[in-house]
Amino acid sequence: MSIKSFKGGVHPPEKKDVPASDAFVQVFPSTKTVWIPVSQSAVPNNPIVKVGDSVARGQKIAESEHKMSVPVHSSVSGTVKKIENHLVLGNTEMPCIMIQIDEENREEFLPPLDPFSCTKEEAIARIRDCGICGMGGAAFPTHIKLSPPPNTKIEYVLANGAECEPYLTTDAATMYHSADDIVDGLSIVMHILSASKGIIVLEDNKTDLVPFLEKALAKLKDRPDTSGSFDISIQLCKTKYPQGGEKNLVEVATGRQIPSGGLPFSIGCAIQNVGTLKAVSEAFRLGKPLIDRPFTVSGDACKKPFNGVAPIGTCVGDLIPEPIELDTGIIKIISGGPMMGMSMKNADFPIQKNTSGILFLTEKEASLDQESPCIRCGRCIGVCSCRLTPVLMVGALKAHNYDMAVRCGLLDCVECGTCSYICPARVQLVQWIKIGKRAVIAERKKQKEKEEAKKRKEAKMQVATAESTEGAK
Repeated sequence: MSIKSFKGGVHPPEKKDVPASDAFVQVFPSTKTVWIPVSQSAVPNNPIVKVGDSVARGQKIAESEHKMSVPVHSSVSGTVKKIENHLVLGNTEMPCIMIQIDEENREEFLPPLDPFSCTKEEAIARIRDCGICGMGGAAFPTHIKLSPPPNTKIEYVLANGAECEPYLTTDAATMYHSADDIVDGLSIVMHILSASKGIIVLEDNKTDLVPFLEKALAKLKDRPDTSGSFDISIQLCKTKYPQGGEKNLVEVATGRQIPSGGLPFSIGCAIQNVGTLKAVSEAFRLGKPLIDRPFTVSGDACKKPFNGVAPIGTCVGDLIPEPIELDTGIIKIISGGPMMGMSMKNADFPIQKNTSGILFLTEKEASLDQESPCIRCGRCIGVCSCRLTPVLMVGALKAHNYDMAVRCGLLDCVECGTCSYICPARVQLVQWIKIGKRAVIAERKKQKEKEEAKKRKEAKMQVATAESTEGAK
């Protein structure tokens, strides 16, 4: 099996201290309460329950009619006690539904649905109804990923098992313990998209998982409902960050390149995280919504790193000191991985659908060196897998020259953080880029709204003029 790679990237210490073979620890909040964010994907939702309501595990509690919306379900059986703002990822506050857990363990799942006998529209509706979104970090709505523009031919579905972030082994553990579910979910997605090929992509530090995946693929071929009709292979790639990024994954798996401003479907590809594929399988086989989240707990300030599974909405602070045992010297708490995760001001935030890890870092790990002037070494350019020039982009942003930053590829940046990691001057390049991207996107949205308002005004004036002319006659 050949091992492929991409241009650029870095090699941070892996620090993957939790073996994939370790069983997931089933964790439960000590306070017997969960704080479930009303919105956990692309667009805001609205609560459809009220204080005092009794809810079952799997019951829908928030939704929106917007086509990009992903509904949210109760992860526990209990009673709604509060609906109010609470700290969430990104150190912001948003409406959350606080549920007091009871002892009844009531469940409200959908009935199982055969993904190969229902229509594609029914299959996509099931995935949306179960609240499934990307579990690799971005939380993009899965039903939208499975609805490419008309006349778009999808040839490849890639199962992203790279898990290139240091510390995290959640995806590896999912592949070890639930390979059958992942392969089943991959076959379902291939069927929905009429894709001819599936590829499970792993870094070469996970070769021990290959036999489990091969065994699952052999089972798929022997199943009567699939009849060996799925062409699925395994591709190993070099262990390097950010191998799990869309552009890098597509390049090593298919040899194709996503164009500037493009998406995977534009070159016939679709990508799903392995955890998402497991959730897809459960949505059909069990009728289970996305209500539980596997995650890695690690960092040098964590006494016993482990992989856990918790009801979504479980606050991290409610898992301390048991099962999360901490040492002294914590300087930073990160939700996610150290490269692209979010630093949190405290542990009072809930686990969400896209929470892949909780890291407790010491000062040595957190690398809190002070920023110094850029020395123009160009290392950030050499490691950028998007082939961009971070130093020029940030220089333009510091000068408030947003047009120049865009011309340098600002909007093509995937915010992987390799530039900041490699910078000897500790310039916070990726932070500048994130701020700049959001400013440009906000300004473009503002301009678009102005143009639409102008068009509406002109249309009203035309109608008024026409009515006035007609009245004069």
